[in-house]
Amino acid sequence: MRLLSTQFVLSLVVLAGLFSTAFLTHAQTVEELQKKIADQTSAIQKLEKEILQYQGDLNTLATKKKTLSNAIATLEITRKKLETDIKLTQKKVDTTDLKIRQIGSEISYKEDEISGRIAALREALLAIYESDEQSLAEIALSNDSFSGLWNDLETLEQFSDGVSKNVDLIKVLKHELENKNKKQKAEKGKLLGLKDELGDQKKITEDNKKQTATLLAQTKNKESEYQKLLSAKQASKDQFEKELYDLESQLKFILDPNSIPAKGSKVLLWPLDVIRITQYFGNTEFSKTGAYSGHGHNGVDFGVGGGTKVYAALSGRVLAVNTKVASMCQYGKWVLIQHDNGLSTLYAHLSLVSVNSGDVIKTGKIIGYSGDTGYSFGEHLHFTVYASKAVTFKEYTCNSGAKLTIPVSAFSGYLNPMDYM
Repeated sequence: MRLLSTQFVLSLVVLAGLFSTAFLTHAQTVEELQKKIADQTSAIQKLEKEILQYQGDLNTLATKKKTLSNAIATLEITRKKLETDIKLTQKKVDTTDLKIRQIGSEISYKEDEISGRIAALREALLAIYESDEQSLAEIALSNDSFSGLWNDLETLEQFSDGVSKNVDLIKVLKHELENKNKKQKAEKGKLLGLKDELGDQKKITEDNKKQTATLLAQTKNKESEYQKLLSAKQASKDQFEKELYDLESQLKFILDPNSIPAKGSKVLLWPLDVIRITQYFGNTEFSKTGAYSGHGHNGVDFGVGGGTKVYAALSGRVLAVNTKVASMCQYGKWVLIQHDNGLSTLYAHLSLVSVNSGDVIKTGKIIGYSGDTGYSFGEHLHFTVYASKAVTFKEYTCNSGAKLTIPVSAFSGYLNPMDYM
């Protein structure tokens, strides 16, 4: 038995040395990755500050008179912001990839440690099993003195204690390994999402360049031509709002307060990271000047630069989307989501839609990117909240002759978004 004990002790010493070497190698790898992650995080923070500066510039331009030079400047700053968005997303892709590699290294180390511990446990169990083949009398007779017997018995007790501790440690290591695997899976999912964002942002940037070229071609770089475009757009917008009002007037809906969440329940998430409200719901002072045909605003407008991520305010099913844009026509590109609590939300004037009709989505999922498509006089997000039972769809013919479907509701079906944010 003493020989077996010695072998086991030696195996533990060797094993400890292997773990020590493996740990140092693992620690060095993790330290290198952590430094790279820290560098990327610093770069991300700088890019985020740059984007905020561009957004501030766009906010300032939005308050100025609508001139061709300001319109071109807005498109130019938006392009710079979009290009910085792409750099930021690429940095996030790189950082996430590094995190996946770091977790992979930690998983590999945990797996090696578990395998080593199991090998040591197997050796200990073998030693205990072989010692059990001898009776206490045989052990006593095999020793020159009782002190040797007590040493063997003490070693056996240490073996048993070591086995118990090893089993407990293996359980802990396996639990840690499961958590690492879950974390790695989450990071891989995040990586796929970031790569999708990167593709979307590149498309929006190309659209921005085309929009700039189109504007210059339409106006022939003349302020007078630009003002003619604005006047035509305003006339078309007024016509749309009048026709929308006529459609809404024909609809009847009695709202059951028990069919929707209570006011102040805050069931909806803000649809943007940074909130700047430029127009509130209802009969605002602006609407009383004749805007919205004097009938009030059916949603809330958020001032935000083009290409900014727009999130689902609540989980639900995408009831409908519009990805086609007719010149100066209705809500432009939009997404309508129906939620399980009796509410539906509309996200309008988007530059790009990234979900499909019928998709089941979670709160906070990117559903598109802000823009100024449709009847819009600047980049913003139009956000409407409906009582779901009040929503219907009507076909609308644009001035260009294009026919598009739009969501409409009886007046009583439009709800103040601020009551649920």
